Amino acid sequence: MTHVLQNVVFPLDRDPDLLPLYVDPDTWSVIDEEPVRVSNRAQLGNILSRTSARIVAGRRVSFGTYFNAFPASYWQHWTSVRNVTLTVRTDGPATILVYRSNGSGVRQRIETREVEGSAVSTFELVLDQYSDGGFIWFDIVADEKNAVFHGAEWTTEQAPAREGKASIGITTFNKPDYCIWTLMNLADAPEVLEVVDRIFLIDQGDRRVDAQPEYAGIAERLGDTLQVITQPNLGGSGGFARAMSETLDRPESDFVQLLDDDVRIEPESIRRSVIFGRFATVPTIVGAHMFDLLDRPKLHAWAEVVDDVPFMWRALYQEKLPHDFSVSNLRQTPMLHMRLDADYNGWWMCLIPVSIIREVGLPLPAFIKWDDAEYCLRARDAGYPTVSMPGVALWHVSWVGKDDSIDWQAYFHARNRIVAGLLHSPVPKGGTLIRHSRRVDLKHLMMMQYYPVALRHLALRDVLSGPEHMRSNLATAMPRARALAKDFPETVVHRDSGVPLRSRRGRLVFKTTRRNEFDSPTGLRLRLFTARTLMSHWFHKPEGVNVQQPEVEFGKNDAHWWRVPMYDSALVNSADGSGKNVYTRDRRLFRSMLLESVRLHRRLQREWPRLAAEYRSARQELTSPTAWQRTFEVVR
Repeated sequence: MTHVLQNVVFPLDRDPDLLPLYVDPDTWSVIDEEPVRVSNRAQLGNILSRTSARIVAGRRVSFGTYFNAFPASYWQHWTSVRNVTLTVRTDGPATILVYRSNGSGVRQRIETREVEGSAVSTFELVLDQYSDGGFIWFDIVADEKNAVFHGAEWTTEQAPAREGKASIGITTFNKPDYCIWTLMNLADAPEVLEVVDRIFLIDQGDRRVDAQPEYAGIAERLGDTLQVITQPNLGGSGGFARAMSETLDRPESDFVQLLDDDVRIEPESIRRSVIFGRFATVPTIVGAHMFDLLDRPKLHAWAEVVDDVPFMWRALYQEKLPHDFSVSNLRQTPMLHMRLDADYNGWWMCLIPVSIIREVGLPLPAFIKWDDAEYCLRARDAGYPTVSMPGVALWHVSWVGKDDSIDWQAYFHARNRIVAGLLHSPVPKGGTLIRHSRRVDLKHLMMMQYYPVALRHLALRDVLSGPEHMRSNLATAMPRARALAKDFPETVVHRDSGVPLRSRRGRLVFKTTRRNEFDSPTGLRLRLFTARTLMSHWFHKPEGVNVQQPEVEFGKNDAHWWRVPMYDSALVNSADGSGKNVYTRDRRLFRSMLLESVRLHRRLQREWPRLAAEYRSARQELTSPTAWQRTFEVVR
C-alpha cells in the first residue's frame, strides 16, 4: 500500500508574502551580506491551483522551500522509513533536478531528468545519510516553452506503526472570526478530513462561534465531525484538557491535535503531523512551528527547550529568530538544515498520541503558561519525545505587539514556572530559578512596575500554600489577577484623544546600531548600578512636578530596566502602540514590595525540597482524567 507522507502544495491565500514559504526562484544575489532575490521571482499569476503552477520558459523554480522540501533527517531519525519515492507530474519540455542537503546546509545533486509532454517522473530515494540533518527537494527548469507543474508527493510503501485518526481540539475565548476561518479551511480540505475523527471546538467565551452567521453552513459541511462544547473560561489548559478528555472516549482516535484559536492554518500541515505521528517508532508528540500572522514570512518559534539550571524556556538559536524567509530562503540558511531536538512545543498546534495521555494524564490545571512545556517534560520523563517538525506550521498572532510579563498574565508566568520547576527540575532547589525570580522582581520594582510584582508575590504565596490551590482557583485566578490592576495607576493605558499625554522633557532616543544595541550593565558595573538604583528608590522621594507630569518618554523598545529607573516618572509607549503607560516612583510601595520579595523568595528556597515532594506526590491527582472530569461537572 502506498502512503503519502507529504504533498507539494501552494498557498491557500493569494498573498505574495507567502510565496517564499512554498516556491522560490533558484537565483538569488547577495547585497550587503544579505541574500536578495533577483528579477526571476515567483509570481502569483503562475500559481494555477493548490497543487499546480506554470514554469515560465527559460526560468528555474525551486521547491526547496519551507513547506515543500522534505525533512529527510527527521524522518530518518524518528521513524523506521528508509525508502521514499518522489513523484513529479509535469507537462511540457523541462528538466527536473533533485537535490539533498546535509546538516550544514551544503547542497548536493542526486539526480537530473529531462522530460517532454505529459510526464510522470519518479525518483527512488534512500534515507540513510541524514543523521545530522538535511532536506531533499527538487527544482524544475522550463525549456524553450512554458511547462506546467501538475503536482508532486513524497510516498512510501512501508506500513506505519499505527493507523488511527486524530481528533482536533480547538480552545477559544471570544475569537469567533479566527475559528470560523479554521473550520472553513478544514471543510475545504477533504484530504485532511480523511485523517480526522472529530473536531472538538471548546468555546469558553460569550461571543459564541456557533452564533456567527457563517457557522451554520460550515457545520452542515462538516456534519457529525464537528462538535461544539461550551464551558466557563478555564484557560488554555482547561480547554485543551477537555479536548483530550473527549478524545479518550473516541475509539478511532489515536491522537488529539491541539489548535489555538487566533491562528491561520496550513491544512497540509495538520495532515503531515498525523502521518508523521503514525510512522514514529515510539508514540511521539509532534509539534508545529509558529509563523507571525501579521508578518507571514517570519518564523518565530522553531525548536524550543527548557534549560535545567535556570529552568527557563527558550528557542534553540534564539538569537537568529525571528527568521524572515523573504530575506533568506531555506537553501541559504544553514541553521535550518540541522536536526534540532526539542524539549517541548507550544500548544498553538501540537499532536499528542492518546496512548501518552492514558499514561501521563491531562495538563496541569495551570490556566495558561507552562502547561504545554510541563506536559512535554512529563512525557519525556516517561520516554516519549517531542519533535518540532519542519514543514508543519501555522500562523499565530505573535508576541511582537504584546508584553504579557507586565499584565495579569504575570501571575501565571511566575506561578507555573515555579510549579513546573518543582515537578521537573533535576537541580537541587531549582538551580538558579529562585535567584532569577528575585531579579525579575528587582527589575520590575526599579522600573516602577508595581502591578506585576504584586501578581508575582500572589503567585509565590499560592505556590507556598501547596498544590491544592491550582485546581481550586482554576476559574478564579485570572479574574482575581485582573481585578488587582485597579489598585495600580500604571496599568491605565492613556490613549490619544485629541490632546496626547506628553512628558516634561520629551522623548529619549537611543542608538540602535549593532555595537550598542544592548548597553545593559554587566559584571561589576551591574552590581554598582543595582546598588545605587536600589538605594535611590529606597530613599529618594520623587519631585512633585514629576508626579504631576511624566518626566521623560520612552519608546517601548528603549524602555529597558537599566534606563527607566534613572527618572522619577516615565511615559512608556505600550507594546501594541495603542497608547502610553505612566510609571511613577512610589517609595512606600517600593520598600514594602522589596522586603516582601526577599521574604517570599527566602521561604521558597528554604521549603523547596518539601514543596517539590508535595507537588510531585500530587501530580497524578492534579492531571488525572477523573479529577478533570469532576472539574468539568462542577463548572457546568
